[in-house]
Amino acid sequence: MPGVHRISALLKRWLLSTHQGAVSHDHMDYYPDEYTFRFNRRKSKARGMLFYRLLQQAV
Repeated sequence: MPGVHRISALLKRWLLSTHQGAVSHDHMDYYPDEYTFRFNRRKSKARGMLFYRLLQQAV
């Protein structure tokens, strides 16, 4: 299970760097969702276009 250890290490590093160790118990459910979103979008060619595309689909 080296993949599981890699993901958990990346998640831990992300929490400590992005949130600077200030992790709120109230928001614990949202942290994995945000991490998954960022992880899945890390190699996207149009990362800056995400809001524009969401707006386009909403109209």
